Amino acid sequence: MTFQPESFDPDEVDARVEEAIENNHVVLFMKGNRLMPQCGYSAKALELISTYVDEFETIDVLPALPHFREALDERSGWETIPQTFVDGEFIGGSDILEELDERGELESTLTDAN
Repeated sequence: MTFQPESFDPDEVDARVEEAIENNHVVLFMKGNRLMPQCGYSAKALELISTYVDEFETIDVLPALPHFREALDERSGWETIPQTFVDGEFIGGSDILEELDERGELESTLTDAN
């Protein structure tokens, strides 16, 4: 689903967030996309996830940033972007992914099934 900045509404964004979390093993809500991350933190999260997982969903939050931020905060309690969810569970932003990687836990966090 592609959002046009002038045509989205908070309910549509909320539904998109819910659908993405429920229907994807790994989903990264980020600024930008795989080809053009729009912030260093999103680029770092993308790089870390890509190290261990080939197939995962990315959602560009920029077209509706305030609404995405609110919808994600309701599910994660985390205000910043990027945000990573695995099997419906909030994992964290790029800093948490980096800590998990340093401890040797990121691969299993991303690849182990429920």
